[in-house]
Amino acid sequence: MENIIIEPIIRNALNEDLGLGDITTIATVSYNALGCAVLYTRENLILAGVDVFKAVFYEIDSNLVISGDYKDGDRIPQDSLVLTIEGKLRAILQAERTALNFLQRMSGIASKTKEYVTKVKLWNTKILDTRKTAPGLRVFDKYSVRIGGGYNHRIGLFDGVLIKDNHIAAAGGISKAIKKAKSYIPHTLKIEIEVETISQLTEALDAGADIIMLDNMNIETMGKAVKMVANRVPLEASGGINLDNVAEIAATGVDFISVGDLTHSVKAANFSLKIRNSKNN
Repeated sequence: MENIIIEPIIRNALNEDLGLGDITTIATVSYNALGCAVLYTRENLILAGVDVFKAVFYEIDSNLVISGDYKDGDRIPQDSLVLTIEGKLRAILQAERTALNFLQRMSGIASKTKEYVTKVKLWNTKILDTRKTAPGLRVFDKYSVRIGGGYNHRIGLFDGVLIKDNHIAAAGGISKAIKKAKSYIPHTLKIEIEVETISQLTEALDAGADIIMLDNMNIETMGKAVKMVANRVPLEASGGINLDNVAEIAATGVDFISVGDLTHSVKAANFSLKIRNSKNN
């Protein structure tokens, strides 16, 4: 991840936490106190966010020394030593919580994504994320999905056409919505549209949709849709996806499955950062 993307987010997060200063650390730890902290995993996980984690500490003190062999995408067993941080203890303590918040969220997303990807490995189906991300953290959330083996849907409203039910209602129907979109966008952009029934699917095909999202369809209807489309356009399943049904959905033959669960209900991965030695000057 490029610093031009990382740094503003990190600065905002640190400003939110530190405010006018870390009162507790300033009151209890001398300015020149040196030491070492170690980061351990407390569960099996897929690591994501190492560069972000380090950048938080370097933002506080660029002289800190951070070392470790693991990288993003590594599967790490419980109770593993991930990295060490050496330098001024004040800096380590001031950066600790913000750095862990990023790492825990990002590794949680990557680990959950890997679970979904593993569930559909027998089929040629890609797991996609959604825009159901934490405000201000989308770039980190979507990066973490990629680290877990998933793929990114559109980044925002600006980089893809996805006509959903409310767009259809506002435009006056599926055919009208697609026609209006075609008249507005450049030929290089594809048009995806959401449908809920077989009749809507037929209308979307006739109107020239490039990609069709099967929204909240049951397995039987989804299977009918796949057979009817017969690979003319890619199909994406969405709505109500979880680890219990994702394999069955993939088995219908859809090309993509978008999963809000990857990012909207993140269970933070469990890490522990502990100071192991200190030297007061």
